Amino acid sequence: MSGLVPYLLFPGDAADALQQYAAVFGGELHMFTYAQSGRADGPEDAIAHGMLLGGPVELAGADAATGDDSVSMSGMFLSLLGTADAETLTGWFDALSEGGTVIDPLQKRPWGDHDGTLVDRHGVRWLIGYQG
Repeated sequence: MSGLVPYLLFPGDAADALQQYAAVFGGELHMFTYAQSGRADGPEDAIAHGMLLGGPVELAGADAATGDDSVSMSGMFLSLLGTADAETLTGWFDALSEGGTVIDPLQKRPWGDHDGTLVDRHGVRWLIGYQG
């Protein structure tokens, strides 16, 4: 891993979230349960640590341990501006929108670039766009 890699704590749906991100972005997904990790601060079958590596988007996540807060994004987005070609970014926007909420559709802006924002079905906010 290099650079900033978001680590998201989910309220019990980390496996679903990480599998969705692997399906959208590709890469190699590794997940370990609380039982596999020898942890007792969460349900045995919950995800204690997961990583999506080797694709164009890398991230990590887990089910929040007992007493930990889960992801709640306000005042920020995970930005994928210009990280791939227009067709790929449009596909990512559409896939992440499924079951989520489009805040602002992916569209051409007055300055010529395209972008849009959404909250995926796991509560993660995304800003996706490309130039020209």
